[in-house]
Amino acid sequence: MQCATPGVSIAAIDGFEVAWSYGFGKLAVGAIEEVTSGTPFQAGSISKPVFALAVMKLVEAGTLDLDTDVNNYLKSWQVPANDGWQPRVTLRQLLSHTAGTTVHGFPGYPPEGPLSALRQILQGEPLSNTAPILVDILPGTQFRYSGGGTTIAQQAVVDATGRPFADLMRELILDPAGMKHSTFEQPLPPEKAALAAKAHPWNGVPIRGGWHVYPEMAAAGLWTTASDLARLGSEVMRAFRGEKPALGLKQATVMEMLRPQLPDQKAGQDFSGLGWACSGADEEFRFGHDGWNAGFVARLTLFPALGKGAAVMINSVQGWPLLDEIINAIGREFGFPASQRTPLAKTMPPGADYSGLYTNQDGVAFEVTQGPEGLALKFEQQAPIPLVPASDDEFFATVLNLRVNFAKSDAGLSASMTVQSGGKTINLTRKNE
Repeated sequence: MQCATPGVSIAAIDGFEVAWSYGFGKLAVGAIEEVTSGTPFQAGSISKPVFALAVMKLVEAGTLDLDTDVNNYLKSWQVPANDGWQPRVTLRQLLSHTAGTTVHGFPGYPPEGPLSALRQILQGEPLSNTAPILVDILPGTQFRYSGGGTTIAQQAVVDATGRPFADLMRELILDPAGMKHSTFEQPLPPEKAALAAKAHPWNGVPIRGGWHVYPEMAAAGLWTTASDLARLGSEVMRAFRGEKPALGLKQATVMEMLRPQLPDQKAGQDFSGLGWACSGADEEFRFGHDGWNAGFVARLTLFPALGKGAAVMINSVQGWPLLDEIINAIGREFGFPASQRTPLAKTMPPGADYSGLYTNQDGVAFEVTQGPEGLALKFEQQAPIPLVPASDDEFFATVLNLRVNFAKSDAGLSASMTVQSGGKTINLTRKNE
């Protein structure tokens, strides 16, 4: 497969230190400017665990409580009631994707605008390009990935502290961790934009304006480098083993972030902690996160028992297979556990059934078929498009710039699907047989 990747930023951790970092390639296809170790890329959903660290610092300070109703902190907006029934949602649930909230991810906005305010995004108002963020699964009962839930938590933190989000993140996390090339500012200020890698969704064609803008900063708004992510990862691992890191987090706090949050989740299995995706046990225990924004992919993986890890950032969605290749190469060189040199989720989850017809009120219809070789997506007279799993409910095409997310019903069956392609998002509901 052609990866059409202009540039990549890579860093390796060994002995709880950044052992090596480098940038390769160009800021954009056809550009003269080269990627360096200080070139910022969009981190996508790696923003979520970085945000979770800030929440935990506020919890340590007594400003927030993980298990308080989040509506107690929200002033500019409230988690809405469902036909008079008011769900109780907590920061613990929002950070661990167990709050039952909707909206898997965000496509971002063109830099020329118009941009939607966070309150409009929460409510799904006309300027927003995603549906309203609601609670449609009983909170605290199951995992369902939700960038919408992280966005509720962002608004809660802003309302509770009265501080601009990007400023708060710099004060709590970026500056203490020494992440000098990183920011949550959206849009990116001109002086930083001039140094940033450009986004390439498909076939090496950059996005008009360079990249998309993400008001959903906690979920997808971090600009950073692989070396900065490695510095942060080193600090978190130090805290996990009981050292006093520059972040100032207590060992008990980090251990709380890296444990199962639901009764049926078990240590040693794949589970979502507070902001972090976790897997394995003992020396093979690892935590980290993947990132996927329009035109960018990234991965951070950390082994706290060994003090090892790696960060990779790529300015091309089509370059996503390189994440595995680069992480595995670093793992061979620096001694990652062999069984853990693969993504947290690469195969179909056991018993999963996504097949069926998905439609919306505009008459758009997609059919999902499921066979021995995996899923395929059929649209009108087009040939079936093979889909590759990235997590239990997220799939990608290798032949198109296309991403599919599934959401399950209370019964655990696929109930709806979101198709994202070329900056357009289509929401569909599974048709009952």
